[in-house]
Amino acid sequence: MKIYLTKDYEEMSQVAAQMVLKYMYSNDNKRINLSITAGQTPKRTYEILSEFVKNKPYFENVHYYNFDEIPIKGEKVGVTIRNLTNMYFREAQIPEERIHVLDENNYQGFDRKIEADGGIDMVLMGLGWDGHFCGNLSGTVNSFDEETRAVSTYITDDMAKLLTKSVGGNPEKLFDYYVTYGPKTIMHCKNIIMIVNGKHKAQILKQTLFGPLDLLCPSSLLRLHPNFTLIVDEEAASEIKDLI
Repeated sequence: MKIYLTKDYEEMSQVAAQMVLKYMYSNDNKRINLSITAGQTPKRTYEILSEFVKNKPYFENVHYYNFDEIPIKGEKVGVTIRNLTNMYFREAQIPEERIHVLDENNYQGFDRKIEADGGIDMVLMGLGWDGHFCGNLSGTVNSFDEETRAVSTYITDDMAKLLTKSVGGNPEKLFDYYVTYGPKTIMHCKNIIMIVNGKHKAQILKQTLFGPLDLLCPSSLLRLHPNFTLIVDEEAASEIKDLI
């Protein structure tokens, strides 16, 4: 595990952008597969990346995958892809043929698709308030061996509230489930980058890195990955500074 301690959100975003770019460069035009988060934490990271990526033909070998999706009734595009498009894909001018959408129609075969595509070279993720990553919230994970799967919208009260908020507060727009990479899917990714900022994440980050391995804190698994990198600002690191 590598930990990069940054001063603030801006520095964290700059470091994260440069690290993602490192994985995007390939001297032999080898296909690069990135799976990226649609949360709010990487917003500035994507602004920085867009300036480097758009109109650059040498990044045409980079492909993108969403790692979870909240389908919306009556809509062709789910919440995650909509947010990624607004935050990054549109500004960076990423064509549709290099965006590989995980959704309610293909999730059952998605791990096999990833394998056939050469695996995920790097996944960029944030840390949820309850120790979740992707759509693996506390109380939704039965085993760390779970692959990409459907999860009930109403499995926990927190999940139902979160998903309802994501579709504008109208629960009638929600499907009965959302889809997400499972813990096993993420652990099969070649590299993991987690970005964490803010005082409100300090306690759960400490639990993630130094607490027990616990299904109720799904992110506690990630520290076992051989290529796990954490980029964290001073506020989020306030409870682990003496431990790292």
